[in-house]
Amino acid sequence: MIGTIIKDYLNNNGIKQAFLVERTGLTASQISDICNHDRKVDCVEYYKICNALNVSLDYFFQQMNERSGT
Repeated sequence: MIGTIIKDYLNNNGIKQAFLVERTGLTASQISDICNHDRKVDCVEYYKICNALNVSLDYFFQQMNERSGT
């Protein structure tokens, strides 16, 4: 589910997945797979994504909790 939150963040802010590829050093395939639920994001990848997007490490988890109503 975190991949959906990241993907929605990118879409809502007009950010292309290619931006994350450039800023994180992850491959296009890795970013795509994370955003499309084909694989889970590991902690190092998650850190790189948050750092590239300049959001706190708990940002996407907060968004996930808000969507689930917890």
